[in-house]
Amino acid sequence: MTTQNAINWPERYLPGTGDNFVSNEVIVQGLTAAQIWRYLTDTSTWESYYDNITAVSFPEGGGPVLKDDVIFTFEPVGFASVRTQHARVVEFQAPAEGVPGRLSWTAAQDGTPEERLDVLHAWLVEDLPGGRVRILTQETQIGHPAAELARRLPNPMLNGHQAWLNGLVEAASGGPERYGR
Repeated sequence: MTTQNAINWPERYLPGTGDNFVSNEVIVQGLTAAQIWRYLTDTSTWESYYDNITAVSFPEGGGPVLKDDVIFTFEPVGFASVRTQHARVVEFQAPAEGVPGRLSWTAAQDGTPEERLDVLHAWLVEDLPGGRVRILTQETQIGHPAAELARRLPNPMLNGHQAWLNGLVEAASGGPERYGR
């Protein structure tokens, strides 16, 4: 029997307690957690494989590679009610032998009560037996824009995060063959 790891959730963002929660996962053969981690943590690569994010910047310096407690901003694309996100990495653990990679950040959008958004976006990347890698991403969102997204079918965040996973696997595998981009 194989046990898979789970996301570490701060109480404020526990799945099911916010206004929108999405969970996406892929398990693929022929890639390692280290290969995925490189593209996940290097924000300079994001726009090359994920169409729903742009303008990543590090207003307090650092970057483009994420690390513990770094502050960054980004522009989501394709979500009318979601604007510039001000983010801070709250968990960062690179994958190692028998240890999953963990990355999560909080992000907020300021504005009127109807515009405010607060999220925790978390990633878990782990090597599995048989030359496989598991990539899990989950996000809890709190606020009126999140509730609007949750009511839409299909949920745009669910589809957006699946595109991020597919693009991440494509980038780490060296090309579009796997997902036909």
